[in-house]
Amino acid sequence: MVAERGRQTAPPSSPSQPFLVLASASPRRLALLEQIGIKPDSVDPADIDETPLAKERPRDLALRLACEKAAAVAERHENVFLLSADTVVAVGRRALGKADTEDEARAYLSLLSGRRHQVHTGVTLITPAGKAISRAVSTAVIFKSLDIFEINAYIASGEWYGKAGAYAIQGLAAALIRQIQGSYSNVVGLPLFEVSNMLQGNGFPIWAGRD
Repeated sequence: MVAERGRQTAPPSSPSQPFLVLASASPRRLALLEQIGIKPDSVDPADIDETPLAKERPRDLALRLACEKAAAVAERHENVFLLSADTVVAVGRRALGKADTEDEARAYLSLLSGRRHQVHTGVTLITPAGKAISRAVSTAVIFKSLDIFEINAYIASGEWYGKAGAYAIQGLAAALIRQIQGSYSNVVGLPLFEVSNMLQGNGFPIWAGRD
């Protein structure tokens, strides 16, 4: 079931069946949750301004946006678990946005070539009682040195479009990445270890069966 924007979601009929809202339009985050057996009852994306603040660090940006997304969507729901996230790819203090043009993607890939960068994901969980818990997780990613043929081939694939930093580690870009240090799922868009601990630690059953 997908909740309509601006409408409240009906609370769960039974405390034994907690209701989970995913405040994200990302199909990758939905697939990651389903990978560990969690199927959100509702997907209700937030619509907020994601412009970085002056001198804001990329990790702080990811955490702030996750918090703001959760707060915006929480206004439409009561008595539910609500999960939001935001992922930022960064080279030093520079955050790389979602690539919208080939020129932008080419510039990002050239910047990432042969160097180490960070992927930061901020996650916020709001419980049925209204408690908000937030975490930021960082993973280091090291690209191989890319030649012009590799960059052109990846651009031609179209996989870069709309992706932070102009790449998707779960796709063709896996052949371009020499090493990662930290959570793989974090680079895809959701740090599953931390998210599962946040949910389970706040009363959402991870291993128990749900109807």
